[in-house]
Amino acid sequence: MPDKKSSPSCVDIREDDLQDISAEVLSTLLRDHTTGCNILWATHDYEALGSEYAYHSEILPHLITGEHGMVIRPRVLKSKEQQTDRAKDMAEVFTPSWVCNAQNNLVDEAWFGRKDVFNVENSENHTWHSKSDKIIFPEGKTWKDYVRATRMEMTCGEAPYLVSRYDTTTGELIPIEQRIGLLDRKLRVVSENVGISGEWLEWAQTAYMNTYGFEWQGDNLLLAREALLWTFIEYYQAKFGKAPLTKSINYIAYIISWNLWQMDGLKGVVPDSCMNGVNVTEQTLFGEEEHTINCPGCQHDDMRRHNGIYSLIRDWPNNKKRIRFIDLIKQ
Repeated sequence: MPDKKSSPSCVDIREDDLQDISAEVLSTLLRDHTTGCNILWATHDYEALGSEYAYHSEILPHLITGEHGMVIRPRVLKSKEQQTDRAKDMAEVFTPSWVCNAQNNLVDEAWFGRKDVFNVENSENHTWHSKSDKIIFPEGKTWKDYVRATRMEMTCGEAPYLVSRYDTTTGELIPIEQRIGLLDRKLRVVSENVGISGEWLEWAQTAYMNTYGFEWQGDNLLLAREALLWTFIEYYQAKFGKAPLTKSINYIAYIISWNLWQMDGLKGVVPDSCMNGVNVTEQTLFGEEEHTINCPGCQHDDMRRHNGIYSLIRDWPNNKKRIRFIDLIKQ
């Protein structure tokens, strides 16, 4: 954790390594709290492997571990043909880290009221250099405010805007001191301001509770969740020179399983959960009657009228209340 299989020098995080940490970790990262089941494959890419890999099937631990341990790979390790097919089928195009950095810098420029807070970009060769000095916060704002600030990556793929262990387009590994993700920045701030393990864990958990993302395809969602978990382990190791306790890893995995969720971003529901053209038979006072169910939300392009399963997230600051994501969107 990280070990010789999946280490800071590895792009691909092996599901077997997650199970080695604890059986609970991988199980948690596969959980869909909206349905109470596991996340779905929601892609046709794996169907040749058997019925359990079908589009609407759940991703189960035994399907991606052991002899199947190389089934899910980051996009950069997929074949060019697979990358092209996914770009055509799901408009899957990943963003280079230098673009993620430039856009994340704009977010921080607005929050801090000044430029070049975490790093300085070199637009000529698409690189950046992180500042080594401790981050200074503007008058009226503290590092705790920054850690608590809500951040979200929509249609997150492998979540390159949130964490940047590697460039998702090239596979190039990024040293921890040069990382540019929105969550990377929060963890850097925590490490700069906290020296005690227990307090560091508390604020790291706060950082994760305020960082969100959603994704359609199950394999991408799992990769994103894994990247966020491994990032936690790496930052803790960098700060304290040892791995965090298993119970701490399990709790971060639990937060991640809520905050990165599977959703059709245009509808706010679990992918393909709307019922359209479904014939049902109902018993009435006059006998059996058949009718066809169609989704009014799909028919009228109305996000609030779908008959599918609306995705739930957790409002951690507000008594950890479960809420529908669409209820956060103003009409």
